[in-house]
Amino acid sequence: MLTAEQEKWIAHLSDENKISIVPFDPTAEEKFQRVKQRVQDALGTQTPVEHRGATSLGISGQNEIDVYIPTPEVKFDSLVDPLKALFGEPRSLYPLERARFVTEELGKHVDVFLINEEHDGWKNGVKFEAYLKSHPEALEEYRLLKENGNGLSVREYYRRKTDFINGILAKADNS
Repeated sequence: MLTAEQEKWIAHLSDENKISIVPFDPTAEEKFQRVKQRVQDALGTQTPVEHRGATSLGISGQNEIDVYIPTPEVKFDSLVDPLKALFGEPRSLYPLERARFVTEELGKHVDVFLINEEHDGWKNGVKFEAYLKSHPEALEEYRLLKENGNGLSVREYYRRKTDFINGILAKADNS
């Protein structure tokens, strides 16, 4: 079941553009490490940089690598400009919540997210991936959901994916 906020977000997504799912890229970790190095060269080695999403789980996905820089809310604004210098203007910016930058590494699309580590969106993402990593049957179900989403509209794909994530979070909260 989707929340009202999730329904609102999904309603703005394209019902005409199609999702393309590709097999797992075994070079993703190497490419992530290269982006991580660029970020830490600019922000310092103490800056956490995490590989998340399908490539970190070793499953099919949308042919991209998701890189997250979790930070306390009080440091969020101070990191936006240095990341702009690295990756250009953010493609989306939700103040004190997340900023999404886009880059490429060895021909691979990379989304770099500056994320407020205190926000529920980050906490739920960590909880979701931890559950998948400790429940192989749920990870397999997620892989199949993604692969079966190939060719769906962006809106329908994210509706199904968000509903699945909500179900996993409910299981995680009850375990």
